[in-house]
Formats: sequence, C-alpha cells, structure tokens
Amino acid sequence: MRKRSLSLNGHRTSIALEPEFWAALDAFAKADGRSLPALISRIDRARLDADPPPGLASALRTYVLKRTQEAD
Repeated sequence: MRKRSLSLNGHRTSIALEPEFWAALDAFAKADGRSLPALISRIDRARLDADPPPGLASALRTYVLKRTQEAD
C-alpha cells in the first residue's frame, strides 16, 4: 500500500492504494488532460451519489477497474 495526501474540496485527506492503482489513476488523469487531484475530486463527487456511498479508496479502485474494462 502507498499512501498519498491531497486536498479535495478544500480538505486535506490521505488515501492508501496499491501502487498499481496509483499508476493507473496517474495515467488516466494524464490521458484526460487533468491533474490527479482533479480526477480524484471528480470520482469523489460521483461516489457521493450512491446509496450508501462507498469509501473513497473503494470508489477509486472501482473506477480503475471499470475504465480498464471499457478499454478492452
């Protein structure tokens, strides 16, 4: 696990993910022409629409999985 700290919507938070997930998120952010915090913020906002909302780390892993599956 690798922990990163960033600011989301004005609040500092730390997220622990496996290095492979961080690498995928970095690549997706770059491909979208946005920063990693901007991508994570977008995923964070979307996860809050679920009932109940998943944890942020779970939402990030799910995002990577779905986006990877779409690319296949």
